[in-house]
Amino acid sequence: MENLTNFGEAWVRAWNAHDLEAVLSHYDEHIVFYSPFIKKINNDPNGCIRGKENLRAYFSRALVAYPELHFELYHILEGVNSVVLYYKSVNNLLSAEMMVLNEKGLVSEVRAHYK
Repeated sequence: MENLTNFGEAWVRAWNAHDLEAVLSHYDEHIVFYSPFIKKINNDPNGCIRGKENLRAYFSRALVAYPELHFELYHILEGVNSVVLYYKSVNNLLSAEMMVLNEKGLVSEVRAHYK
């Protein structure tokens, strides 16, 4: 659990610093990322991004769209080769991101949920 706690805290620190390279360091090259925000920011009805370069472009647009972005981490939930980060997101929305981790400890799939 200690590694997942470190992972979650580092992930939030990177976002709060608006450090795109540090954020992206958590993701595999072949990432598959699902989020309702993809529908809004990318104008993509599928809400899915594939590949790290596409994720880079999306995250870049998100940082511009939300210049005051600041996450507050509430809980880190451990699973089998996965972690769920539960946090306060943009516009004070609650978020739970389920992240599947590969053998390198990088995120290979994300399912983001918001309330």
